[in-house]
Amino acid sequence: MLVLPSTALVGWALLAAPTHAAAQSPLPVCEMGTRHLGLTAEAPNNQGEVCIHPGISTTLVFDSRVARVELARPERFQVVDAGTVSLTLIPSEALTDGDRVPVTVYFEDGAAPASATFWLVVHPSQAEQLVEVTRQSRTLASYRQGEQQARAEARQCREEKARIQAECAGQVGLTGLIAHELMGEGGVAYKDISDAVTARPGNTIQLLSARSYRSLTARTERGQKVVRLAVKMKVENTGTRAWTPAGAVLAGSNHVELEPLSFWPLETTPPGRKLLVVVELETTENEARGTFTLKLWGQEGGTRVEFLDGVAFP
Repeated sequence: MLVLPSTALVGWALLAAPTHAAAQSPLPVCEMGTRHLGLTAEAPNNQGEVCIHPGISTTLVFDSRVARVELARPERFQVVDAGTVSLTLIPSEALTDGDRVPVTVYFEDGAAPASATFWLVVHPSQAEQLVEVTRQSRTLASYRQGEQQARAEARQCREEKARIQAECAGQVGLTGLIAHELMGEGGVAYKDISDAVTARPGNTIQLLSARSYRSLTARTERGQKVVRLAVKMKVENTGTRAWTPAGAVLAGSNHVELEPLSFWPLETTPPGRKLLVVVELETTENEARGTFTLKLWGQEGGTRVEFLDGVAFP
């Protein structure tokens, strides 16, 4: 056990044993704003899952003073920083998508619950950056903050829905691209990347063919031109279980990750069947350069993530 100075008021027991969570547990749903997590005395060893991601800070803030923390595999974190009422973690690249790391927090006052165990789950693209953990009743201000956050998220969803409906309604085809300023004077460029893209060993989703597309829009962002990108892949489910796509992200160099605007189709593919996958996104010209890895994860198969390396755009 490594004991921090008394000023930190926290002792650390660093557990080197590997995690023992079931590998088939599904990925959790991540909250992008402040997450409020209330503890229960009835189930101290199952207080919930927290999304983490390599290179992104996740901070748990407690309403009671912390006496001690036990973290499995601490060597796989860039930063492990404990305060009297907080815990900040930054995972390293040594942790891979779907890994589950337990962390147990022991409280100083001994009141119930005296401790709480959380599962830190490595998500392919997201991290919950602030988690407020309460053992006592939440204040009215806390509920109001949560209500305001929920309203903001609902408003964002409505705006996104309106944008998608506007793009899908009315003009279609090339007319739609022109009307919504998604195609510049150069038109839509495409590139056959079938020979460049490779599936990693262990993938159950295997590539049959791939093309990438690029179109310059009429917009700018941070002084750079915005491009609309798409990847079309024909894949085959070579696994023994049906696979339903649930999410995707394009990961590039320097930890750049591009979230898609759309991911189509979200249909189940039985073993041995083929599926056409289309991922569309927007980014700046600079961020669109280089080679990317397409990460795909499904609803079935738990935390399994499929990796397709070598994606590049015209």
